Amino acid sequence: MELNSILSTITNTNGKFAEEAQTRLDSLTKPQGSLGRLEEFAKQLVAITEKEMPEIDKKVVFTFAGDHGVAGEGVSAFPKEVTPQMVLNFINGGAGINVLARHAGAEVIVVDIGVDYDFSAAGSGGNVPLQIRKVVNGTKNMRKGPAMTREEAEKCIAVGIALADEYAKKGYRIFGTGEMGIANTTPSSAIAAVLTDKSVEAVTGRGTGINDDAWINKVQVIKDAIAVNNPDPSDPVDVLAKIGGAEIGGIAGLIIGAAANKVPVIVDGFISTTGALIAYLIEPKTKDYMFAAHMSQEIGHKSILEKIGLRPILDLDLRLGEGTGATLAMTVIEAGLKIYKEMATFAEAAVANKT
Repeated sequence: MELNSILSTITNTNGKFAEEAQTRLDSLTKPQGSLGRLEEFAKQLVAITEKEMPEIDKKVVFTFAGDHGVAGEGVSAFPKEVTPQMVLNFINGGAGINVLARHAGAEVIVVDIGVDYDFSAAGSGGNVPLQIRKVVNGTKNMRKGPAMTREEAEKCIAVGIALADEYAKKGYRIFGTGEMGIANTTPSSAIAAVLTDKSVEAVTGRGTGINDDAWINKVQVIKDAIAVNNPDPSDPVDVLAKIGGAEIGGIAGLIIGAAANKVPVIVDGFISTTGALIAYLIEPKTKDYMFAAHMSQEIGHKSILEKIGLRPILDLDLRLGEGTGATLAMTVIEAGLKIYKEMATFAEAAVANKT
């Protein structure tokens, strides 16, 4: 796999550009630091892009879709048939991500990386592009053995990297991550438990809204999966293969590819941040290119954000996924950039600075 050669191109963001951005922010007609995190977002964009006046005019959210064999263990309130049904809803423009992406002025790209369904008959009649980059027809049941082979996990990462390369070359300036996959909070919680060293109970939430009995079952399923597969916490690709999901691998790859192309990437909620954690543990420098969109209602999300060292932008009790939080955060990040670029300096406005 070409992963190592791609990783070797990733650098930390440029401190010189960050300093220059800070100098400009401090010269704007406001008390220094008074626009708080909006200033932080602008500074990070300048450092990532290495452009004095960055543009984020072309925006795209990638919604990766995959099925999970562990859905057969009764861990979700919805049947697995909902995954392809929601993908069709995405490409017809009717889902939450479609609405919020239109609001943010972003495009949506739906990626079939692991759905157990043949979308070839769906054709190209939808409003939203569907990229068929299928690695698996759903993962295997991780309670009984590995969800994927290591080769499949690596292929999922490669899909994300390839999409990042492709869309960076097309001139897209900022990426958002999203996902769809019935039962995907189960592998996400399993990964969180292994990689943050927290108990399964501490990182396992209600997903689609399961009751107490289903939650107890979900916790046991995750414990069994970890015991059966014995994933190696020092090897994030091993963890992804044994107890992960195709869409989680795709998101990890997208983030790695974004960092290699110096493109900022907004990470959505719990499942997306699980992918971000895999990317971060493969190459810690990827953190410099990430924005954490929001704090999910899923209880495991906080532990993963803390492990990476990311502070969420929004806290709106969201738990839908799809990329919905990423698109909302995109509007806030863009507001920070507009402040940085369009607000007058003290000198330009002939306003007296502090003495």
